Amino acid sequence: MLFKDKTAIISGATRGIGRAIALELAREGANISFSFVKSQKEAEALVNEIEALGVKAKAFQVDIKDFLAVKNWVQETKETFGGLDIVVNNAGIIKDKALALMELDEWLDVVNTNLNGNFNLTRSSIVTLLKQKSGCIINITSISGVIGLPRQTNYSASKAGIIGFTKALAKEVAAYGVRVNAVAPGFVETDMLGELKEEYKNKMLGTIPLGRLGKAEEVAKAVKFLASEASGYITGQTIVIDGGLSLR
Repeated sequence: MLFKDKTAIISGATRGIGRAIALELAREGANISFSFVKSQKEAEALVNEIEALGVKAKAFQVDIKDFLAVKNWVQETKETFGGLDIVVNNAGIIKDKALALMELDEWLDVVNTNLNGNFNLTRSSIVTLLKQKSGCIINITSISGVIGLPRQTNYSASKAGIIGFTKALAKEVAAYGVRVNAVAPGFVETDMLGELKEEYKNKMLGTIPLGRLGKAEEVAKAVKFLASEASGYITGQTIVIDGGLSLR
């Protein structure tokens, strides 16, 4: 197993890409600590599914925007599992609207969740990784942060910020044996995609060279690769998984 006796912490893992990542890493032997916001039922179901794979799991109800709550989550994770090796910043939301109509709270909610949340979990974890001189951080950004998408100025800005964050941090911590990378999914079949208008989704589908939507499991496999020794010479990079959408 790739991650036997290692611990992964994942934000926002009860559904979609986060859930797929949790299960993919668990199949390779990682113990899983994950956060959720609303559904205790979904969280408990995921814990049971992960534990059925023969590893440990624990769910924490945490608002990723709350730095102190995130810091406590990381500390409890280390106490529960005895360490920390893989950090996956996955939690994110969308509130799409033309900028001319966007309210301040719609801007702030997205940026605070997607970008500040990324800071909160990474900042709370980074000292541990530096002290042990090992570990990896994988940030889930988006094709929206790579090419920009209309009606997503808040989301695009937050996700582009994560790419810059990834590059800068990778340079800071490389000397300590810690790697930092990002994954930028395109249109993937998740609940978040269901929030987009059908007309918009159909239009975008026509621009994807592979002619289909992505699957959460395909993103999870890329995360597994970046967390493994197979990617030991890769840091500061953003792996785009978009079916060719961003090709020029």
